[in-house]
Amino acid sequence: MLTQNLRMLERNGLVDRDVHPTVPPRVEHTLAEPGRALLETTRLVCDRTRRHLHHVEAARLRFHA
Repeated sequence: MLTQNLRMLERNGLVDRDVHPTVPPRVEHTLAEPGRALLETTRLVCDRTRRHLHHVEAARLRFHA
């Protein structure tokens, strides 16, 4: 599953993949520029979620009641 996700991110230009010619082979993944650009947006969404988590949890309780 991890490999599939990394390949999807690579295919979409968010992650760069570097294969090192060692035995066994070593692969290194790094964020490409578009991936780094998304990092700040992702941090903002995570911060917002943490600040409002009590609202999310209350909504879930109401939904399942």
